[in-house]
This record gives sequence, structure tokens and C-alpha cells, in this order.
Amino acid sequence: MNANGKAERTQNRYYGLKRMLEERRFEIIGEVQSRIRDVRNEDAIARQSVRDEAETCELDIQDDIKFALLQMKAETLEKIGEALARLEQGRYGRCYECGEDISERRLRALPFAVRCTQCEEAREIERQRARVLESRQGPASLFTDMYR
Repeated sequence: MNANGKAERTQNRYYGLKRMLEERRFEIIGEVQSRIRDVRNEDAIARQSVRDEAETCELDIQDDIKFALLQMKAETLEKIGEALARLEQGRYGRCYECGEDISERRLRALPFAVRCTQCEEAREIERQRARVLESRQGPASLFTDMYR
């Protein structure tokens, strides 16, 4: 492939990825705004009704869940913003570990991915090993400390 073809492919990838990230960002913003409107409406209705302790507790739990979901959406928006910044810097879509392109399929599924599938799987395996070792060493170290 000649230099012009490669530059065009790179530019097409850039605009495609940028469009995908911005669409996802707008989608999430719409979901958050809709959720906020729903919560306000539900809250206004709930305040008008008389509730006992059980109902109040149930509503509090539902509010906590709704808040947690909004927090997750806000964190996702932040990650998408970081991905857009990496895109502008020319670093988006490249694996932090091996430097290879992250597949288009993976980026569509997880737009703010920073590792390719292979490197992410290797990282997860290493985390699992560390957790297993930690769980094995944790109680043993308590007993060995008692006998010192």
C-alpha cells in the first residue's frame, strides 16, 4: 500500500472512531438526562403519597440504585472524554501494552478500551493469579505471625 493509501485509511479510521465515540457520548448524555427527568417526576409523585417505613426504605434503596447507575454513566462519559483526547493526540485505538491497533470490533464494544483483547486477557489472568496467591498467603501469614 502506498503512503497516500495508508494516510487515507488512517484518516478514515480516525473519523470513524471519532464519530463512534461522539455518538456513544451523546447517547449516554441522553440517557442521563432522561433518567434525571424520570427521577424528578417519580420523586414529586412519591412525596405526595403517604408512606410507611417499609415503603420509605424501599424507595431509598431504589434511589441508591438509580444514583449508582447515574454514577456509572458519568464515569463512562469521563472515559469517553479521555478516549477522545487520546484520539486527538493520535494515541487512541493503540494498545498500551503492545502498541498494536485495538480491533475495531473491540472498540465498538468498549469504546474506551486501552488494551487489545490479548493484552487485556493476559492482564486479567495475572490479576487472578495475584488474587489466588494473596488468598493463599493471607491466612497463612496470620498463623505464622502467632508463632514468632
